[in-house]
Amino acid sequence: MALTEKVEIDRIEVVNQWIIQVRQATIIERDGEFVSRTFHRWVLNPDSDISGQEQKVKDIANAAWTPEVRQAYETFKAEQANRLGVS
Repeated sequence: MALTEKVEIDRIEVVNQWIIQVRQATIIERDGEFVSRTFHRWVLNPDSDISGQEQKVKDIANAAWTPEVRQAYETFKAEQANRLGVS
């Protein structure tokens, strides 16, 4: 009886213009038969450090985060900070 574990990024979504949601699946199999699957999720924004992400995540982030999107995100952050009275 051999248990195997496979970890893979199985979903990458661009949401609300600049948010990237990443889902990583961990799949457990016993003798080639599916046993279980769990997920770990995280979110990236244009100011996130993506250097440690898998290449396919980097590729999508670099395509989605155009200079215009990055500027819109910075404007959004500044507006939120002003609204909350944060400098």
